Amino acid sequence: MNIGLLQCDHVAERFQHIAGDYPEMFGALLHRHAPEITLQSFDVCNGEWPAAPEVCEGYLCTGSRHSVDEDIEWIHQLKNFVRQLDEADKPFVGICFGHQMLAEALGGKVAKAAGGWGVGVKSIEILQSENWMKPKQSALRLQYMHQDQVVRLPENSVLLGQSDHCPAAMFRVGQTMIGIQAHPEFTAAYCEALLPDRRERIGTERVQAALESLAQTSDEGVVAGWIGAFLNLPQRISHGGHGEGTGEE
Repeated sequence: MNIGLLQCDHVAERFQHIAGDYPEMFGALLHRHAPEITLQSFDVCNGEWPAAPEVCEGYLCTGSRHSVDEDIEWIHQLKNFVRQLDEADKPFVGICFGHQMLAEALGGKVAKAAGGWGVGVKSIEILQSENWMKPKQSALRLQYMHQDQVVRLPENSVLLGQSDHCPAAMFRVGQTMIGIQAHPEFTAAYCEALLPDRRERIGTERVQAALESLAQTSDEGVVAGWIGAFLNLPQRISHGGHGEGTGEE
C-alpha cells in the first residue's frame, strides 16, 4: 500500500545519527509492525507536494516544531490539502502536529496546553475500541513531545483516547481520518537526546521526569499496527461499547 508521508519538519542534523529523519523513523516503525505499507515522502515544509490526492492510497502527516495557526504558506496549503483529502475520502493519519492539523483544518480548535508541555512516556486511556484497533487495548503508553493540543474536535468526530495531560489524545473524523497526539515513531534513544536539548523551553523538573519515564515499556508497535490497519481498511470501521464522542471536551 502506497502511503504519502507529509513531512512537516526535519530532525535536527545533530540528532539524525540516532534514528534518521522522519522518513527513516516512520519507515522503521512501519516496516516492523505494518510491513504492507510503503512510504512515499513529500517534503511539504519545503514546498514538495503530491500533485493530487489520488497520487497515494492514503497519507500520514508528521509532527513539526511549528504550530498549526502560524501564518506560513505551507501550513495554509496543508490545511487546504487535508480538506481535499476529507472531501475525497482519502485515508489520513495525523501524528502530533498532523493530529492538530486535522482538527484545525476541519473546524476544530488547537491551543497551548494549560498544563504546559507534555513530554516523555505517558498513558492513554482508550475510550472506544474499533475493529481496526487490534490487539484490543484499554490503555497504551506512548512517547509525547508537544506544547499545543486539540481543545475542540471537529464535527463528525469520535474521541477514541484521552490522557490526564491531553483530553483529546486520539480521535477519528468521519470514516477515513484519525489523529494521534503521541509520537509512536520516536525511539527512547532519540528522546533521551532531544529532551535535554529542550530543557530551557520545557523546564528542568519536567525534563528530568520525562527522562526517567523512558525506562517504561511503550506501545508504539501496537499503535503502528493500528495505523496500518486503519489506512488499509478504512471502510470497515465499527464501533465498540463506549458510544460515540461528542467532539466537545
